[in-house]
Amino acid sequence: MGKVLESSLWRSSDFGTSYTKLTLQPGVTTVIDNFYICPTNKRKIVLVSSSLSDRDQSLFLSTDEGATFQKQLIPFSVETLIFHPKEEDKVLAYTKESKLYVSSDLGKKWTLLQERVTKDHMFWAVSGVDADPDLVHMEAQDLGGGFRYVTCQIHNCSEKTLTAPFPGPIDHSSLTVQDDYIFFKATSTNRTKYYISYRRSEFVLMKLPKYALPKDLQVISTDESQVFVAVQEWYQTDTYNLYQSDPRGVHYALVLEDVRSSRQAEESVVIDILEVRGVKGVFLANQKTNGKVVTLITYNKGRDWAHLRPPSTDMNGKPTNCEPPDCHLHLHLRWADNPYVSGTVHTKDTAPGLIMGAGNLGSQLVEYKEEMYITSDCGHTWRQVFEEEHHVLYLDHGGVIAAIKDTSIPLKILKFSVDEGLTWSTHNFTSTSVFVDGLLSEPGDETLVMTVFGHISFRSDWELVKVDFRPSFSRPCREEDYGSWDLTDLKGDRCIMGQQRSFRKRKSTSWCIKGRSFTSALESRVCRCRESDFLCDYGFERSPSSESDASKCFASFWFNPLSPPDDCVLGQTYSSSLGYRKVVSNVCEGGVDPRQSPAQLQCPLTPPRGLQVSIRGEAVAVRPREDVLFVVRQEQGDVLTTKYQVDLGDGFKAVYMNLTLTEEPIRHRYGSPGVYRVSVRAENVAGHDEAVLFVQVNSPLQALHLEVVPVVGINQEVNLTAVLLPLNPNLTVFYWWIGHSLQPLLSLENSVTTQFAETGDVRVTVQAACGSSVLQDSKVVRVLDQFQVVPLQFSKDLDAHNPNTPEWREDVGLVVTRLLSKETSVPEELLVTVVKPGLPTLADLHVLLPPPRPTRKRSLPSDKRLTGIQQVLKAQKISFLLRGGVRVLVTMRDTDTDSQRLGGTGGYWAVAVLLVIGLFAVGAFILYKFKRKRPGRTVYAQMHNEKEQEMTSPVSHGQGVQSVIQGEEFIDDDLDSQTLGNHSGVVLSINSREMHSYLVS
Repeated sequence: MGKVLESSLWRSSDFGTSYTKLTLQPGVTTVIDNFYICPTNKRKIVLVSSSLSDRDQSLFLSTDEGATFQKQLIPFSVETLIFHPKEEDKVLAYTKESKLYVSSDLGKKWTLLQERVTKDHMFWAVSGVDADPDLVHMEAQDLGGGFRYVTCQIHNCSEKTLTAPFPGPIDHSSLTVQDDYIFFKATSTNRTKYYISYRRSEFVLMKLPKYALPKDLQVISTDESQVFVAVQEWYQTDTYNLYQSDPRGVHYALVLEDVRSSRQAEESVVIDILEVRGVKGVFLANQKTNGKVVTLITYNKGRDWAHLRPPSTDMNGKPTNCEPPDCHLHLHLRWADNPYVSGTVHTKDTAPGLIMGAGNLGSQLVEYKEEMYITSDCGHTWRQVFEEEHHVLYLDHGGVIAAIKDTSIPLKILKFSVDEGLTWSTHNFTSTSVFVDGLLSEPGDETLVMTVFGHISFRSDWELVKVDFRPSFSRPCREEDYGSWDLTDLKGDRCIMGQQRSFRKRKSTSWCIKGRSFTSALESRVCRCRESDFLCDYGFERSPSSESDASKCFASFWFNPLSPPDDCVLGQTYSSSLGYRKVVSNVCEGGVDPRQSPAQLQCPLTPPRGLQVSIRGEAVAVRPREDVLFVVRQEQGDVLTTKYQVDLGDGFKAVYMNLTLTEEPIRHRYGSPGVYRVSVRAENVAGHDEAVLFVQVNSPLQALHLEVVPVVGINQEVNLTAVLLPLNPNLTVFYWWIGHSLQPLLSLENSVTTQFAETGDVRVTVQAACGSSVLQDSKVVRVLDQFQVVPLQFSKDLDAHNPNTPEWREDVGLVVTRLLSKETSVPEELLVTVVKPGLPTLADLHVLLPPPRPTRKRSLPSDKRLTGIQQVLKAQKISFLLRGGVRVLVTMRDTDTDSQRLGGTGGYWAVAVLLVIGLFAVGAFILYKFKRKRPGRTVYAQMHNEKEQEMTSPVSHGQGVQSVIQGEEFIDDDLDSQTLGNHSGVVLSINSREMHSYLVS
């Protein structure tokens, strides 16, 4: 079923010679979901477990390397635990409900820090960077659905104490806190910007070359006060460009193009670049150009790249016939999915210079060719060791290399080398072949003991085999057992990153143990600076004809070298030899420095250029009385002598000095909705520049009601009106969907006119969009070829109580329809009363043809229905009461045309009536009453808020007017008693099953 039903825990204290089974809960089946070892005190272990009997998860806590455990129930489900990097008892717990808890006593007590936290995007304070070690950085979702970067102190964390170092929203799953830096990205108006903070300073934009248009950015490394990022440009699909930064991580320069990438599970990106551990500044990368993938190496953090040298002979001593520049060594740079096996390239901090990887010789990397190659001098020379891929384990600082073939068949042989891969021996680690699942070296790489674990069959338990190399070495190493090797690049240059470095190397004739105290670094000596220790400055590129000569830098096509730098201030001087910078982490001293120049130029007064005005957070639509922070930036030109004239469009005008220098925002509030033109003019004696921003100020939409005549004729022009609250003129866009059309009609007006060419029910839907606020309403229009319209009017008393809202008109129409149906016995579904907007209050009664029902008794014929309706209207029998005793009378309205006009295209009903009379015998008609419960209709949300007043329709027989429509006697069960009351222009609709009653002031 894909579930683990039981776990067993085993512990060894003698390097895997024997194991003891631990019983966490006697008599209880326990499943261990995960386990965590404290990085600062490995005696402390936390197991996360669940059992079939416990509703909640449990923690098992150990402070003696797992000899004993203490059970601790927790009221949440753990997704992951994060130990504090310095303080061993402090732990963060992220739950499956996206909540973040903290414990300061190794999981015994927990406190909720924050809800709606993004998985894998919460971070402890960084030692030496964050002032408070108890600070937690996290990405959390706010109540509006957006994501923000917030921090809080674990002992005082609440909504009130949360700090937002960046005021605006950020993209989901983009926050990263790493060493000196904090990264995230923020997208608005389909434009993504990448931000960085150096040592918790203010966030600034990461400045890539001007015409770099990234669609993705991945942080590769933040070592040694420099950021390596891989950027996927707009034109790339399966490659990234590699950039490196200045120490603050703000400015970036291209170091390698077209590094291969691939997508993995959960949309994670894997980029083929590998930092070689043990030797700083060395990286391997796979570059893909013209469909071919080749492996490159750099020894100076990307300044220079070169192909890997192929070995001259294979593992059998035969010539490889691989000669540059047509043939090189290429390596796969994949990480292993299984944490207990090595990836395709294996390096360790404890074994500097030792690199073992899978690949092939040729003009390009072949995907499924995985021969094994090794170097012990950090890539200067390579040797082939196996014809197939192997999993590798370094023991005793690389003094022993163990290798097991990566295969799907069972094994019982491993290979090992004690001379850095020069020679290999085999060892039968078991008498029965085992499917190998992984390799372990515990308690670390400094030992000579390893464990091979796997299973004999897919139904068997795990098999653990201890392999101990200690008996092969009779003594610990002495100083005379070591030689040395010098780090050089492929050209043989020993000065790498400004220094010469030498490392200890055990002699191949010395069979001894290096031990825990072994250190590989022997000595280092600082070199004098050369031109190769410098890079072209940001905005410059190196001439292709001079791979190692930094003095051949030339300006990029978007950069003018004759102009002073952007930070050049009037009255100061600047160097005339632009174009150079020292490689970050290069420690060379003295010698050549191309940055020095005897010529110093005076900074000129330059006109402002590249002026920009924006709203912090990148929004251009805001709400009335909301704080708006305008930010003004200037890319080029003098700032100290420049005046900035600001006009915010609503009468506010001001003049500022040093506005772009201080980067202080302009805070403002707009009181009324509208579109405001914000302009900033920057001017000095050398010239001027101007920036304009249009700001939409609109209130959130509260209610939308689609008003349309429910019954129309074929090809009859009909008006569709969207009644909106609040009304935002010129700021709202209306989308109209008519019938089954998927393409909406757009309008800036709240009404459109249309026609329907066929009979039937047609659904009309409207959406109103204003800023980020969107509402929708929908109605069904009945299109008929024949129906009759009778104009109606009301006594003038109703005008004083007419709030002129769509719902009020609908409800008055429904009252009139039901009164007429009760008085005339005409089925209610054949009568539709539509009250018109505006004053005086008028209405149209639509009389519909009944559907053909041959198996049922006939209802009133059409002429009788019309006659009955006219009679009750002329007899003034249709009326209802308002609160306070005011009676409203409903009568026929005189019009310029025949009051009994026909809708649609069917002509007068007289023809239809004559046909009916001709078909049926003249005589006594059997009249019957039927009424059908009116289908429930969607009640729209309230549009105003005032006091409640009910609506009834009572009329007294004793008063000479027939039909008191009140209570259950004459009204369907689903219609409550109602009263139309006094109104001051404000209505709140509420639902009484099918009808509205009103709250009025």
